[in-house]
Amino acid sequence: MNIHEYQAKSLLSKFGVAVPQGYAAFNAAEAEAAAKELDGPVWVVKAQIHAGGRGKAGGVKVVVSRDEVKAVAQKLLGTTLVTHQTGPDGKEVKRVYIEQGCDIARELYLGALLDRSTGFVTMMASTEGGMDIEEVAAKTPEKIIKVAIDPVTGLQPFHARKLAFALGLEGVQIRSAVKFLQGIYKAYTDLDASLIEINPLVVTGDGELLALDAKMNFDDNALYRHKDIEELRDEDEEDPAELEAARHELNYVKLDGSIGCMVNGAGLAMATMDIIKLYGEEPANFLDVGGGATAERVTAAFKIILSDANVRGILVNIFGGIMRCDVIATGIVEAAKQIDLNVPLVVRLEGTNVDLGKSILRESGLDIVSADNLADAAEKIVNAVKGGK
Repeated sequence: MNIHEYQAKSLLSKFGVAVPQGYAAFNAAEAEAAAKELDGPVWVVKAQIHAGGRGKAGGVKVVVSRDEVKAVAQKLLGTTLVTHQTGPDGKEVKRVYIEQGCDIARELYLGALLDRSTGFVTMMASTEGGMDIEEVAAKTPEKIIKVAIDPVTGLQPFHARKLAFALGLEGVQIRSAVKFLQGIYKAYTDLDASLIEINPLVVTGDGELLALDAKMNFDDNALYRHKDIEELRDEDEEDPAELEAARHELNYVKLDGSIGCMVNGAGLAMATMDIIKLYGEEPANFLDVGGGATAERVTAAFKIILSDANVRGILVNIFGGIMRCDVIATGIVEAAKQIDLNVPLVVRLEGTNVDLGKSILRESGLDIVSADNLADAAEKIVNAVKGGK
């Protein structure tokens, strides 16, 4: 789960991370009121969307009067911001963040994420703040400093000092950096975050460290422990189909292809997507119905797949271990009867009650193509989508 910049800063400040003072606003009047609460002579108006690159897209404006704050907020709210992370459709700006300006002497980068190869939280830092870290990694990887932190011991002062020295900090800035980094690490672990990114982390003219921007992502599987964080979810920023899938306990991710996939098990889903590509087409989604799917959940899965206008065919690939093939078959039949199934449907079933499942499909009277194995299924759905025989 992602949250907005202003929400991330509010959370981080509770862990001792220094952030500029600011207020969220949902209309121009609220933006003007927020500006009155902040000292000048400079204010910053920031569009709040779940995407990076806002500044380059015109979503971050520095102004020098409270009247400008109101005018810029009025202009930004309701507009669609297109960045390199939003895709061509962009995202509508429904809230802005009014922040007190600061004197920037240096811009740095700081991030915390899980290194899955080691199981350690890794703190990353770079002197190239304000740039996309992917660009830094591609062009000047030597400028990225990484420190792996054993979860048994946690972040130690020497870890923080190593990062601070690498960033060229000195004097009292070292002590500030140790406190700052300890706050980031504690927030990461205590809140079950999957990513914290401060870009830029700035050194002010007075030598203070401030999180000028903040991005936080959270592990969805741990949200039951953090109801307060779950309440920060902005559903306007999420794909409607993915939200609907979550309500039915389905793992769904929309992609750009033409063949909808419904599979049980993440590994099998990935294999199904790969073989679709092998046979010359692109998957339209990742969808894992899980091991305990009901007929109702399968019906919901079909509706979600078909809500994508790009879908020109559907491949169902089920291995019945825990999941029974007859339950899947019943769900497929019910879904096909409830919705206008006007695209080819190929079904490959294997495992528990497979013969009963195939019988249910065969006797349904619906135009469903059965497949003997995964390769056969992929070939049949690709041919159907391409108009082959």
